[in-house]
Amino acid sequence: MWKCFLTRTSRCFSTSAGNKALKWWDHVAPAPKDPITSVTEAFLADTSPTKINLGVGAYRDDEGKPVVLQCVREAEAKIAGCDFLESVSSAVSSKLVEESVKLVYGKNSDIIKEGRFAGVQALSGTGACRLFAEFQRRFYPGSQIYMTDPTWSNHHNIWRDALVPERTFHYYHPDSKGLNFSALMDDVKNAPDGSFFLLHPCAHNPTGVDPTEEQWREISYLFKVKNHFPFFDMAYQGFASGDLDRDAQSIRIFVEDGNLIGCAQSFAKNMGLYGHRVGCLNVLCNDAKQAVAIKSQLQQIARAMYSSPPVHGILLVSGILSDPSMKALWVEEVKVMANRIQSLRTTLRKSLEQLSSSLNWEHITNQVGMFCFSGLTPEQVDRLQRGFHIYMTLDGRMR
Repeated sequence: MWKCFLTRTSRCFSTSAGNKALKWWDHVAPAPKDPITSVTEAFLADTSPTKINLGVGAYRDDEGKPVVLQCVREAEAKIAGCDFLESVSSAVSSKLVEESVKLVYGKNSDIIKEGRFAGVQALSGTGACRLFAEFQRRFYPGSQIYMTDPTWSNHHNIWRDALVPERTFHYYHPDSKGLNFSALMDDVKNAPDGSFFLLHPCAHNPTGVDPTEEQWREISYLFKVKNHFPFFDMAYQGFASGDLDRDAQSIRIFVEDGNLIGCAQSFAKNMGLYGHRVGCLNVLCNDAKQAVAIKSQLQQIARAMYSSPPVHGILLVSGILSDPSMKALWVEEVKVMANRIQSLRTTLRKSLEQLSSSLNWEHITNQVGMFCFSGLTPEQVDRLQRGFHIYMTLDGRMR
Protein backbone atom coordinates (compact mmCIF):
# COMPACT_ATOMS: atom_id res chain seq x y z
CA MET A 1 0.00 0.00 0.00
CA TRP A 2 2.75 2.47 0.94
CA LYS A 3 4.62 1.63 -2.23
CA CYS A 4 1.54 2.36 -4.32
CA PHE A 5 0.89 5.60 -2.45
CA LEU A 6 4.45 6.80 -2.82
CA THR A 7 4.47 5.98 -6.52
CA ARG A 8 1.26 7.96 -7.17
CA THR A 9 2.50 10.88 -5.03
CA SER A 10 5.86 11.08 -6.74
CA ARG A 11 4.20 11.05 -10.16
CA CYS A 12 1.84 13.83 -9.11
CA PHE A 13 4.68 15.86 -7.63
CA SER A 14 6.82 15.30 -10.69
CA THR A 15 4.05 16.46 -13.03
CA SER A 16 3.31 19.51 -10.90
CA ALA A 17 6.96 20.49 -10.66
CA GLY A 18 7.41 19.99 -14.37
CA ASN A 19 4.49 22.31 -15.16
CA LYS A 20 5.89 24.99 -12.88
CA ALA A 21 9.33 24.70 -14.44
CA LEU A 22 7.86 25.22 -17.87
CA LYS A 23 6.30 28.50 -16.73
CA TRP A 24 9.38 30.04 -15.13
CA TRP A 25 10.52 31.96 -18.21
CA ASP A 26 7.37 32.04 -20.34
CA HIS A 27 7.10 35.80 -19.85
CA VAL A 28 10.54 36.52 -21.36
CA ALA A 29 10.35 37.97 -24.88
CA PRO A 30 13.29 38.26 -27.31
CA ALA A 31 15.39 41.38 -26.73
CA PRO A 32 15.36 44.08 -29.42
CA LYS A 33 18.16 43.55 -31.91
CA ASP A 34 21.27 45.63 -31.41
CA PRO A 35 21.57 48.12 -34.32
CA ILE A 36 25.27 47.31 -34.81
CA THR A 37 25.56 43.58 -34.17
CA SER A 38 22.43 42.95 -36.24
CA VAL A 39 24.26 44.40 -39.26
CA THR A 40 27.02 41.82 -38.84
CA GLU A 41 24.45 39.04 -38.45
CA ALA A 42 22.75 40.06 -41.70
CA PHE A 43 26.11 40.33 -43.45
CA LEU A 44 27.17 36.83 -42.35
CA ALA A 45 23.87 35.38 -43.57
CA ASP A 46 24.37 36.91 -47.03
CA THR A 47 25.84 34.40 -49.49
CA SER A 48 26.91 36.99 -52.08
CA PRO A 49 30.65 36.85 -52.88
CA THR A 50 30.73 40.63 -53.33
CA LYS A 51 29.17 41.57 -49.98
CA ILE A 52 30.77 44.36 -47.93
CA ASN A 53 30.34 45.06 -44.21
CA LEU A 54 30.70 48.76 -43.34
CA GLY A 55 29.02 48.36 -39.96
CA VAL A 56 31.72 46.96 -37.70
CA GLY A 57 33.63 49.60 -35.72
CA ALA A 58 37.10 48.14 -36.10
CA TYR A 59 39.99 48.71 -38.51
CA ARG A 60 40.13 46.50 -41.59
CA ASP A 61 42.51 46.05 -44.52
CA ASP A 62 41.63 46.39 -48.22
CA GLU A 63 40.08 42.93 -48.18
CA GLY A 64 37.92 43.73 -45.15
CA LYS A 65 39.97 41.56 -42.82
CA PRO A 66 41.25 42.42 -39.30
CA VAL A 67 44.81 43.69 -39.05
CA VAL A 68 47.32 42.38 -36.49
CA LEU A 69 49.80 45.16 -35.74
CA GLN A 70 53.51 44.38 -35.78
CA CYS A 71 53.89 45.76 -32.25
CA VAL A 72 51.28 43.24 -31.09
CA ARG A 73 53.15 40.39 -32.77
CA GLU A 74 56.34 41.46 -31.00
CA ALA A 75 54.55 41.71 -27.66
CA GLU A 76 53.08 38.24 -28.23
CA ALA A 77 56.56 36.83 -28.80
CA LYS A 78 57.84 38.41 -25.59
CA ILE A 79 55.14 36.93 -23.38
CA ALA A 80 55.08 33.52 -25.07
CA GLY A 81 55.30 30.80 -22.48
CA CYS A 82 54.08 32.97 -19.62
CA ASP A 83 51.59 31.54 -17.17
CA PHE A 84 48.17 32.89 -18.21
CA LEU A 85 46.20 30.75 -15.75
CA GLU A 86 46.44 33.10 -12.77
CA SER A 87 44.72 36.46 -12.52
CA VAL A 88 46.80 39.47 -13.45
CA SER A 89 49.28 40.62 -10.80
CA SER A 90 48.91 44.00 -9.11
CA ALA A 91 52.24 45.07 -10.62
CA VAL A 92 51.10 44.37 -14.20
CA SER A 93 47.72 45.95 -13.52
CA SER A 94 49.33 49.09 -12.08
CA LYS A 95 51.68 49.33 -15.08
CA LEU A 96 48.77 49.13 -17.51
CA VAL A 97 46.87 51.86 -15.67
CA GLU A 98 49.91 54.10 -15.30
CA GLU A 99 50.88 53.84 -18.97
CA SER A 100 47.25 54.28 -20.06
CA VAL A 101 46.71 57.50 -18.14
CA LYS A 102 49.89 58.93 -19.65
CA LEU A 103 48.06 58.79 -22.96
CA VAL A 104 45.26 60.84 -21.42
CA TYR A 105 47.12 63.50 -19.42
CA GLY A 106 50.58 63.42 -20.99
CA LYS A 107 53.66 61.48 -19.90
CA ASN A 108 55.04 64.36 -17.82
CA SER A 109 51.74 65.38 -16.24
CA ASP A 110 51.76 66.47 -12.60
CA ILE A 111 48.55 64.47 -12.17
CA ILE A 112 50.52 61.26 -12.58
CA LYS A 113 53.48 62.41 -10.49
CA GLU A 114 51.17 63.42 -7.64
CA GLY A 115 48.93 60.34 -7.88
CA ARG A 116 45.78 62.42 -8.34
CA PHE A 117 43.90 59.84 -10.34
CA ALA A 118 41.96 56.71 -9.46
CA GLY A 119 42.55 54.17 -12.20
CA VAL A 120 41.53 50.55 -12.75
CA GLN A 121 41.82 48.19 -15.69
CA ALA A 122 38.49 47.46 -17.35
CA LEU A 123 36.88 45.21 -19.95
CA SER A 124 37.63 47.55 -22.83
CA GLY A 125 35.74 50.83 -23.26
CA THR A 126 32.32 49.28 -22.69
CA GLY A 127 33.41 47.88 -19.33
CA ALA A 128 35.00 51.17 -18.33
CA CYS A 129 31.80 53.05 -19.13
CA ARG A 130 29.71 50.50 -17.23
CA LEU A 131 31.96 50.81 -14.17
CA PHE A 132 31.64 54.57 -14.17
CA ALA A 133 27.87 54.44 -14.71
CA GLU A 134 27.54 52.26 -11.62
CA PHE A 135 29.92 54.53 -9.69
CA GLN A 136 27.79 57.54 -10.67
CA ARG A 137 24.59 55.82 -9.55
CA ARG A 138 26.04 54.84 -6.18
CA PHE A 139 27.52 58.17 -5.21
CA TYR A 140 25.20 60.56 -7.03
CA PRO A 141 21.84 58.76 -6.81
CA GLY A 142 19.15 60.53 -8.77
CA SER A 143 21.64 62.17 -11.14
CA GLN A 144 21.25 62.05 -14.91
CA ILE A 145 23.70 61.63 -17.78
CA TYR A 146 23.58 63.94 -20.80
CA MET A 147 24.59 62.29 -24.08
CA THR A 148 25.26 63.75 -27.50
CA ASP A 149 22.48 63.40 -30.05
CA PRO A 150 23.38 61.01 -31.60
CA THR A 151 25.86 58.87 -29.71
CA TRP A 152 27.15 55.29 -29.85
CA SER A 153 24.06 53.11 -29.48
CA ASN A 154 25.49 51.06 -26.61
CA HIS A 155 25.89 54.15 -24.42
CA HIS A 156 22.12 54.10 -23.94
CA ASN A 157 22.20 50.47 -22.82
CA ILE A 158 25.08 50.99 -20.41
CA TRP A 159 23.60 53.85 -18.39
CA ARG A 160 20.07 52.42 -18.61
CA ASP A 161 21.21 49.15 -17.03
CA ALA A 162 22.96 51.17 -14.30
CA LEU A 163 19.56 52.82 -13.65
CA VAL A 164 20.90 56.28 -14.48
CA PRO A 165 18.32 58.42 -16.34
CA GLU A 166 19.45 59.72 -19.71
CA ARG A 167 19.05 63.10 -21.38
CA THR A 168 20.42 64.25 -24.72
CA PHE A 169 22.00 67.50 -25.83
CA HIS A 170 22.34 68.91 -29.34
CA TYR A 171 25.48 67.95 -31.22
CA TYR A 172 25.08 66.99 -34.88
CA HIS A 173 23.46 69.26 -37.46
CA PRO A 174 21.80 67.08 -40.15
CA ASP A 175 21.70 69.89 -42.72
CA SER A 176 25.36 70.90 -42.53
CA LYS A 177 26.45 67.40 -41.49
CA GLY A 178 28.68 69.16 -38.99
CA LEU A 179 28.57 70.40 -35.41
CA ASN A 180 25.53 72.29 -34.11
CA PHE A 181 27.74 74.32 -31.81
CA SER A 182 25.34 77.09 -30.78
CA ALA A 183 22.61 74.60 -29.81
CA LEU A 184 25.19 72.49 -27.98
CA MET A 185 26.31 75.47 -25.90
CA ASP A 186 22.72 76.42 -25.14
CA ASP A 187 21.99 72.92 -23.85
CA VAL A 188 25.11 72.87 -21.68
CA LYS A 189 24.18 76.29 -20.29
CA ASN A 190 20.57 75.32 -19.60
CA ALA A 191 21.36 71.99 -17.92
CA PRO A 192 21.10 72.05 -14.12
CA ASP A 193 24.36 72.99 -12.41
CA GLY A 194 26.48 69.97 -11.54
CA SER A 195 25.20 67.72 -14.32
CA PHE A 196 27.03 64.71 -15.76
CA PHE A 197 27.90 64.84 -19.46
CA LEU A 198 29.21 62.04 -21.68
CA LEU A 199 31.65 63.46 -24.23
CA HIS A 200 33.65 62.01 -27.12
CA PRO A 201 37.15 63.58 -27.00
CA CYS A 202 37.99 62.67 -30.61
CA ALA A 203 36.59 60.82 -33.63
CA HIS A 204 32.99 61.12 -32.46
CA ASN A 205 30.96 57.94 -32.88
CA PRO A 206 28.85 57.82 -35.02
CA THR A 207 29.20 61.21 -36.72
CA GLY A 208 32.96 61.74 -37.10
CA VAL A 209 32.31 65.38 -36.18
CA ASP A 210 34.62 66.91 -33.56
CA PRO A 211 34.66 70.44 -32.12
CA THR A 212 37.64 72.60 -33.03
CA GLU A 213 40.25 73.46 -30.40
CA GLU A 214 38.66 76.85 -29.83
CA GLN A 215 35.21 75.31 -29.49
CA TRP A 216 36.54 72.81 -26.96
CA ARG A 217 37.94 75.72 -24.95
CA GLU A 218 34.54 77.42 -24.93
CA ILE A 219 32.84 74.19 -23.90
CA SER A 220 35.36 73.60 -21.12
CA TYR A 221 34.97 77.14 -19.79
CA LEU A 222 31.19 76.75 -19.65
CA PHE A 223 31.54 73.40 -17.88
CA LYS A 224 33.70 75.06 -15.25
CA VAL A 225 31.17 77.85 -14.76
CA LYS A 226 28.29 75.38 -14.48
CA ASN A 227 30.29 72.89 -12.37
CA HIS A 228 29.36 70.08 -14.76
CA PHE A 229 31.22 66.77 -14.68
CA PRO A 230 32.59 65.63 -18.07
CA PHE A 231 33.04 61.91 -18.63
CA PHE A 232 35.07 61.18 -21.76
CA ASP A 233 34.74 57.94 -23.69
CA MET A 234 38.00 57.74 -25.65
CA ALA A 235 37.64 54.71 -27.90
CA TYR A 236 39.52 56.01 -30.95
CA GLN A 237 42.59 57.87 -29.72
CA GLY A 238 44.95 58.29 -32.67
CA PHE A 239 42.36 57.67 -35.36
CA ALA A 240 41.19 61.29 -35.63
CA SER A 241 44.52 62.94 -36.44
CA GLY A 242 47.11 60.17 -36.33
CA ASP A 243 48.65 61.91 -33.31
CA LEU A 244 47.89 60.45 -29.86
CA ASP A 245 48.61 63.72 -28.02
CA ARG A 246 46.55 65.81 -30.39
CA ASP A 247 43.60 63.45 -30.03
CA ALA A 248 43.78 63.87 -26.23
CA GLN A 249 43.90 67.66 -26.49
CA SER A 250 40.24 68.17 -25.62
CA ILE A 251 40.66 66.33 -22.32
CA ARG A 252 43.80 68.27 -21.45
CA ILE A 253 41.97 71.55 -22.11
CA PHE A 254 39.36 70.59 -19.52
CA VAL A 255 42.08 69.64 -17.04
CA GLU A 256 43.96 72.90 -17.61
CA ASP A 257 40.76 74.79 -16.84
CA GLY A 258 40.47 73.04 -13.49
CA ASN A 259 37.70 70.60 -14.34
CA LEU A 260 37.69 67.21 -12.67
CA ILE A 261 37.00 64.52 -15.26
CA GLY A 262 36.47 60.82 -15.81
CA CYS A 263 37.79 58.90 -18.79
CA ALA A 264 37.17 55.49 -20.36
CA GLN A 265 39.89 54.13 -22.65
CA SER A 266 39.83 51.23 -25.07
CA PHE A 267 42.66 49.51 -26.92
CA ALA A 268 40.25 47.50 -29.06
CA LYS A 269 40.64 49.70 -32.11
CA ASN A 270 43.97 51.50 -31.92
CA MET A 271 45.83 48.28 -31.08
CA GLY A 272 43.54 45.93 -32.99
CA LEU A 273 42.73 43.98 -29.82
CA TYR A 274 38.93 43.94 -30.04
CA GLY A 275 38.69 40.34 -28.87
CA HIS A 276 40.94 40.84 -25.84
CA ARG A 277 38.76 43.44 -24.07
CA VAL A 278 41.54 45.67 -22.72
CA GLY A 279 40.65 49.07 -21.33
CA CYS A 280 41.09 51.47 -18.47
CA LEU A 281 38.89 53.75 -16.38
CA ASN A 282 40.33 56.70 -14.53
CA VAL A 283 38.78 59.47 -12.45
CA LEU A 284 40.71 62.68 -11.81
CA CYS A 285 40.72 63.58 -8.11
CA ASN A 286 41.52 66.59 -5.92
CA ASP A 287 44.40 64.82 -4.21
CA ALA A 288 46.08 61.45 -3.70
CA LYS A 289 44.00 60.64 -0.61
CA GLN A 290 40.77 61.05 -2.55
CA ALA A 291 42.22 58.95 -5.37
CA VAL A 292 42.86 56.03 -2.98
CA ALA A 293 39.25 56.13 -1.75
CA ILE A 294 37.74 56.31 -5.23
CA LYS A 295 39.98 53.56 -6.56
CA SER A 296 38.88 51.25 -3.76
CA GLN A 297 35.24 51.86 -4.66
CA LEU A 298 35.87 51.21 -8.36
CA GLN A 299 37.69 48.00 -7.50
CA GLN A 300 34.78 46.88 -5.33
CA ILE A 301 32.32 47.48 -8.15
CA ALA A 302 34.51 45.57 -10.60
CA ARG A 303 34.91 42.74 -8.11
CA ALA A 304 31.16 42.14 -8.03
CA MET A 305 30.77 42.47 -11.81
CA TYR A 306 33.60 40.34 -13.19
CA SER A 307 36.24 40.03 -10.46
CA SER A 308 39.31 40.52 -12.67
CA PRO A 309 39.86 40.98 -16.41
CA PRO A 310 41.55 38.46 -18.76
CA VAL A 311 45.31 38.56 -18.33
CA HIS A 312 46.57 37.98 -21.88
CA GLY A 313 45.45 41.29 -23.37
CA ILE A 314 46.66 43.24 -20.35
CA LEU A 315 50.13 41.74 -20.72
CA LEU A 316 50.14 42.71 -24.40
CA VAL A 317 49.09 46.32 -23.86
CA SER A 318 51.21 46.97 -20.79
CA GLY A 319 54.18 45.40 -22.59
CA ILE A 320 53.76 47.64 -25.63
CA LEU A 321 53.20 50.85 -23.67
CA SER A 322 56.08 50.29 -21.24
CA ASP A 323 58.68 49.31 -23.86
CA PRO A 324 60.03 52.42 -25.67
CA SER A 325 60.79 50.66 -28.94
CA MET A 326 57.47 48.81 -29.12
CA LYS A 327 55.54 51.92 -28.14
CA ALA A 328 57.31 53.91 -30.86
CA LEU A 329 56.35 51.21 -33.36
CA TRP A 330 52.74 51.34 -32.17
CA VAL A 331 52.63 55.14 -32.50
CA GLU A 332 53.87 54.83 -36.07
CA GLU A 333 51.37 52.09 -36.90
CA VAL A 334 48.51 54.19 -35.53
CA LYS A 335 49.63 57.05 -37.76
CA VAL A 336 49.69 54.75 -40.79
CA MET A 337 46.14 53.56 -40.07
CA ALA A 338 44.86 57.11 -39.56
CA ASN A 339 46.50 58.31 -42.77
CA ARG A 340 44.97 55.43 -44.70
CA ILE A 341 41.53 56.31 -43.33
CA GLN A 342 41.98 59.90 -44.50
CA SER A 343 43.09 58.66 -47.90
CA LEU A 344 40.02 56.45 -48.19
CA ARG A 345 37.81 59.43 -47.32
CA THR A 346 39.44 61.49 -50.06
CA THR A 347 39.06 58.69 -52.60
CA LEU A 348 35.39 58.10 -51.73
CA ARG A 349 34.52 61.78 -52.00
CA LYS A 350 36.40 62.15 -55.30
CA SER A 351 34.70 59.09 -56.76
CA LEU A 352 31.24 60.33 -55.84
CA GLU A 353 31.94 63.77 -57.28
CA GLN A 354 33.21 62.22 -60.52
CA LEU A 355 29.86 60.52 -60.88
CA SER A 356 28.35 64.00 -61.27
CA SER A 357 26.29 63.64 -58.13
CA SER A 358 24.18 66.69 -57.36
CA LEU A 359 24.82 66.28 -53.63
CA ASN A 360 27.54 67.94 -51.58
CA TRP A 361 30.03 65.33 -50.30
CA GLU A 362 32.39 67.67 -48.43
CA HIS A 363 31.34 66.15 -45.12
CA ILE A 364 33.13 62.92 -46.02
CA THR A 365 36.52 64.64 -45.74
CA ASN A 366 35.46 67.15 -43.09
CA GLN A 367 34.57 64.37 -40.68
CA VAL A 368 37.35 62.41 -38.97
CA GLY A 369 38.09 59.02 -37.49
CA MET A 370 36.73 55.57 -38.12
CA PHE A 371 33.25 56.56 -39.27
CA CYS A 372 31.59 58.60 -41.96
CA PHE A 373 28.09 59.77 -41.09
CA SER A 374 26.92 59.62 -44.68
CA GLY A 375 23.53 61.30 -44.43
CA LEU A 376 21.89 58.32 -46.13
CA THR A 377 18.32 57.61 -45.07
CA PRO A 378 17.19 54.22 -43.68
CA GLU A 379 15.45 53.58 -47.01
CA GLN A 380 18.67 54.24 -48.93
CA VAL A 381 20.64 52.01 -46.55
CA ASP A 382 18.10 49.24 -47.09
CA ARG A 383 18.41 49.71 -50.87
CA LEU A 384 22.20 49.34 -50.68
CA GLN A 385 21.83 46.19 -48.62
CA ARG A 386 19.19 44.50 -50.74
CA GLY A 387 20.41 45.61 -54.14
CA PHE A 388 24.17 45.76 -53.73
CA HIS A 389 25.01 43.69 -50.59
CA ILE A 390 26.54 46.72 -48.84
CA TYR A 391 25.85 46.67 -45.11
CA MET A 392 25.85 49.58 -42.62
CA THR A 393 23.73 50.78 -39.70
CA LEU A 394 20.38 52.31 -40.55
CA ASP A 395 21.52 55.78 -39.49
CA GLY A 396 23.95 55.79 -42.44
CA ARG A 397 27.14 55.32 -40.41
CA MET A 398 29.87 53.81 -42.58
CA ARG A 399 33.15 52.35 -41.32
